[in-house]
Amino acid sequence: MSRFAIGDIQGCYDELRALIAQLGFKPDRDQLWFTGDLVNRGPKSLEVLRYVRALGDNAICVLGNHDLHLLAVAYGTKRKNAVKSSDTLDEVLAAKDRDTLLEWLLALPLVHFDSGYGDLLVHAGVIPQWNAGTAVELAREVESALATDARNVFDNMYGNEPSKWTDALKPEDRLRFAINVFTRLRICTREGRIELKMKGTGRDVALPWRPWFEHENRQSRDVRVIFGHWSARGLVRSHGVVGLDTGCVWGGALTALNLDEAGAEPVSTSCAGYRTPDD
Repeated sequence: MSRFAIGDIQGCYDELRALIAQLGFKPDRDQLWFTGDLVNRGPKSLEVLRYVRALGDNAICVLGNHDLHLLAVAYGTKRKNAVKSSDTLDEVLAAKDRDTLLEWLLALPLVHFDSGYGDLLVHAGVIPQWNAGTAVELAREVESALATDARNVFDNMYGNEPSKWTDALKPEDRLRFAINVFTRLRICTREGRIELKMKGTGRDVALPWRPWFEHENRQSRDVRVIFGHWSARGLVRSHGVVGLDTGCVWGGALTALNLDEAGAEPVSTSCAGYRTPDD
């Protein structure tokens, strides 16, 4: 069995199928690990959802911020102006199999940890204070809340505060902070204070801010973290992490990596681009 990790698809279905053909993926024995953001901005979110769901146990996927945004819109969050002009979710919301797809999406985890391989799959990142076990524990807390009262989670999900974790946070603040870390994090301080407005590469940020995976005190250094989300940063293979968002929807590429082949080179398929950064 081979495990192939694939970066953010964001509705780029044609590119996904082209990439999988390049990989020589064998559905009777291989797995595809998806970093989240299956949907939105690209033209074929519906086809992507149908395809990944149909893979069954051959697909391991975590939720990204765009996947959660789709669910929030579908569940009718009370947040004003939740729908954005750049959203391309109408086809999913109008589909006959909408409920089946959304139920499947809602049941996906925020974090997947394979202790046998020592691999942690997350859409965005992990603050320095959290090890793999803590990340899984907090992800399960969010997942339980989604299963119990998804509408309430989505009503309180949006926002950049709190910016730092403490055990004394109110329940809705705990969930929002965990969701923001797992699906939106790029840079933070050594103490785990997060900043969510930075959109660039992160290479020129001033201390105390650094990309989350560059902090020496990071407690998740004993596992390999596989993530997406950061298209401006591009491919990352350092500091014990693998970052695979290479900006397909922006005209970059969709990228995969064989997780089980030592020294494997990434495999990519180019994308014509469906959005510009100004959209």
